Amino acid sequence: MKTAALRRLREKLAADEPIFGLWITLESASISEMAVALGLDWIVIDAEHGHLDWKEILEHIRAAVRSETVVLVRVAELNAALIKRALDIGADGVVIPWIETAEQLKQAVAFARYPPQGLRGIGAERATAWGQCLLQHTAEANENVLIVPIIETVTAGRQVHQLCQVRGVELFFFGPADYSSTAGYRGQWEGPGVAAELQAIMKTLRAQGKHCGVISTSLENLIERRQQGFRMLGVGSDTGLLLRSLHTALGVVGQDRNILPEFVPEKTALPMTPLPRPPESLRPDRPEDMNERGKSPPTEGNPRKERESRT
Repeated sequence: MKTAALRRLREKLAADEPIFGLWITLESASISEMAVALGLDWIVIDAEHGHLDWKEILEHIRAAVRSETVVLVRVAELNAALIKRALDIGADGVVIPWIETAEQLKQAVAFARYPPQGLRGIGAERATAWGQCLLQHTAEANENVLIVPIIETVTAGRQVHQLCQVRGVELFFFGPADYSSTAGYRGQWEGPGVAAELQAIMKTLRAQGKHCGVISTSLENLIERRQQGFRMLGVGSDTGLLLRSLHTALGVVGQDRNILPEFVPEKTALPMTPLPRPPESLRPDRPEDMNERGKSPPTEGNPRKERESRT
């Protein structure tokens, strides 16, 4: 756990300054190294969706060691074992999906804290320097671990006042796509009316002294989200940023296209129409005589001539 980095991040939020970060879904730890080298405030390693395994998650955490970049792991669900494992291998905090009630949020806090305040077991792993820093780590972990619930359902939005009252949680992240799905607009980032609902929820949280995060979908959206009052700002995901850059580059040379669900590019070429006649370059340069079948004169090497010569 990087206590100094967590303290710096909280100081920025307390001063109402934005904290910028990156959502990570790909295997290469070089992505996290780039984020650290660029001075990003935080990264979230996504262990809910996608294909990252624990070895790859560990490599991302290692890439940010001794840096001022806070490393969070989004676990697959509200689960004591998953939260414990993410923190034991060195994450500075956890992002918990699909939190809908105050009781669930209290559980998440308990799973991330050592007794007597919580239920987290003590392990001789990276977090405790393989057992060499048990006393130091356990003394500071409870006050510094970052627990970030995601508000991504209509039910959670309706429970926002109760969620605000849970102690130990200072930062909430928003999931517009899932929220839209639960509002009846599956597949839309922000369905009709959802943007207004999320902003109302965000204002309620801010009025209670909480901070809110969201991932941006474009450069313009990044500025818009900051103006709206979001302070934990995702500049994008690794895959999203790569695809944006590819689309831009392909667009410059007139080759941009969409990806289809079958993982093939959409067809952008015009449909082929038959030519009224072959182009001149493909037409024969001399007249052609057609013989009736079976009446061609024998030629050298002709199997029929060879058979006749043997009879």
